[in-house]
Amino acid sequence: MIYYHNPRCSKSREGLKLLESSKKQFKVKLYLSEELLYSEIEDLLDKLQIDPKELIRKKEKIIEEKGIDLKNMTKKEIILTILKYPILIERPILVSKDKAVIGRPPEIINSILK
Repeated sequence: MIYYHNPRCSKSREGLKLLESSKKQFKVKLYLSEELLYSEIEDLLDKLQIDPKELIRKKEKIIEEKGIDLKNMTKKEIILTILKYPILIERPILVSKDKAVIGRPPEIINSILK
């Protein structure tokens, strides 16, 4: 399993505690400082079964600062924007072999840990 984690996010820290207490093996991906690949975002979207716009944190300041217009962007443009500004990714995300969940609230990650 891979846990997409932002240590500055309280929900992400709560999810990490749940994961650690589960005793399951997982890898932490610090997506703000580690490289993300286009194919990786596509895989996340497939496993989450969501539209790319649903992966975006709509209240991030960078959306307004950079004039990002999600309504008029293609899937490819949204993914490229995520790669450029990973702070936009909804967090935390836990990924298993065949599915993923956004941990909001953090307890949702338990659905993968069972």
